[in-house]
Amino acid sequence: MQFIRLYGRVLRMLAPDRWVAVGLGIANVALAGLLFLEPVLFGRVVDVLSHAAGMGREQVWDRALALLSLWGAVGLSGIGATVAVSLLADRMAHRNRLISMHRYFEHVLALPLSFHGDVQSGRLMKVMLVGADNLFSIWLSFFRDHFSTFVAAIVLLPLTLAMNWRMGLLLIVLVVVFAFITAIVIRKTEFAQGRVEMFQSRLAGTAQDALSNVVVVQSFTRLNSEARMFGDIVRQVLDHQFPVLNWWAVVSVLTRAASTLTVIAIFILGTVLHLDGKATVGEIVSFMGFATLLIGKLEGAVAFVSRLVFQGPSITEFFEVMDARTSVPERPGAVSIGRAEGAVAFEDVGFAYPGGARILSDVSFKAAPGRTLALVGQTGAGKSTAMALLQRMWDPTAGRVTLDGRDLRDITLDSLRRNIGVVFQESMLFNRTIKDNLLIGRPEATQAEIERACRMAEAHDFIIRQPKGYDTMVGERGASLSGGQRQRLAIARALLKDPPVLILDEATSALDAATEARVQIALKALMAGRTTFIIAHRLSTVRDADEIMVFEGGRILERGTFEALVRQDGRFAELVKTQLTASPLPLPPDVSVPTPA
Repeated sequence: MQFIRLYGRVLRMLAPDRWVAVGLGIANVALAGLLFLEPVLFGRVVDVLSHAAGMGREQVWDRALALLSLWGAVGLSGIGATVAVSLLADRMAHRNRLISMHRYFEHVLALPLSFHGDVQSGRLMKVMLVGADNLFSIWLSFFRDHFSTFVAAIVLLPLTLAMNWRMGLLLIVLVVVFAFITAIVIRKTEFAQGRVEMFQSRLAGTAQDALSNVVVVQSFTRLNSEARMFGDIVRQVLDHQFPVLNWWAVVSVLTRAASTLTVIAIFILGTVLHLDGKATVGEIVSFMGFATLLIGKLEGAVAFVSRLVFQGPSITEFFEVMDARTSVPERPGAVSIGRAEGAVAFEDVGFAYPGGARILSDVSFKAAPGRTLALVGQTGAGKSTAMALLQRMWDPTAGRVTLDGRDLRDITLDSLRRNIGVVFQESMLFNRTIKDNLLIGRPEATQAEIERACRMAEAHDFIIRQPKGYDTMVGERGASLSGGQRQRLAIARALLKDPPVLILDEATSALDAATEARVQIALKALMAGRTTFIIAHRLSTVRDADEIMVFEGGRILERGTFEALVRQDGRFAELVKTQLTASPLPLPPDVSVPTPA
């Protein structure tokens, strides 16, 4: 039943092309009928010729010519129906393959970071490409080649009983034997092929993991180890695949044997019936034609079913990804807002990952438009989680987060995220041109606006020195640029987007002091007039914040200005002293760090 449900869903994906599918179904019914008529007409011609001795020459010629003319018309109609079916099936399958890939791609991009954190991108790519190709294969081969086989087996085959029930019954037994053997093999191999597909997905994930970290692989001389790991998975694929192939090889042998035995049995039975006067020579010839035609069709059908078994696990994986649901669904009445003023508030916010411990508890604060708030604390204190809630990567499990007084859950995701800009610790750039990377946040920006943002971000000078200026490809993840250059591009991208709310997530922590100084100039230009949240471990970067919130254990332990928190001699002062010990931290001239008594 699971097998049938899976492929029922595959066919239901053609709902937008339902009328094309219906037309193909009708054409296949007609094609099956035409194929059924050819052996019948052939047998009738043989009967006319075998009784020629009892008829006049002209009478034999007239009957034979009429049958041959009808046979020719049937043959030409069959050719026309085959061409129509092939063209329509080809186009429908190609079109829906690309549509299914587009839907998958769009769906995966919209899934939350929790999903992408659990699933390797290499596996997602493999599932999309292999799944879409297998869907294409099923749609094409079913409508072009095998629909008529099922019509012939279900509808037309019983009609042979009307011609000669004894030989017709023999053909039906052949079909039943085919179906029985195929059902047994499907039951034997379905689970095993699922295991094979699991290892195939692991292959793709392992390859992507190694290739995306090729610098580490080469630097740590992991070439042999990674190749050995890949080879181990290859061997597991083969170990699980060979038993499946053996079963289907047995089916192929049994199919060929049953086909040969059926033809011989029909000939013997037909001969016995003819000697008893219960079958004509033409009927024997017709049934031989039926048997040959049906055997060819059934062999194709068995090959089709075997492909379904092999392709089933990859299609199941495709549907599993498509069935994955976002953890932040939009409410039915969610509102699309324009440009926000930038007032942000956390109201008694609590959060825990599904099945995990609580990360945030009773977090409350307000950020007026244009204010700068800094979030500091040790790793795991809850800073980044709080900012993830602001971007609605997750929803709070308690309390609420608001923008301009409106609960984020009442705002459409697109309009919310249009109002928030993020500069990450690691600049995330596409393998596209500099200009394309800058336009991601605002595709309609003009060249003049792009250059203005880049000048403000201290990026214009190094861009024009590139081989093709703004049209220079940056390489995968911006590999052709230095860390400081990538970060200034990220800042220019945020400037071009011009959001009222800005999140700086450790935006300078990976830079050296000289580069950081240039990036800080760009950040000041970016922060001007925006509600800004700074996540920072390097406390020198938050000295000018309007308010600093010290997170610990998922709660706000302290809050205040830099100077006030240092004088308070609490947790923040301890962090400052720790960083002073490690490296000099510039402080305002009127502030001193308290020392223990």
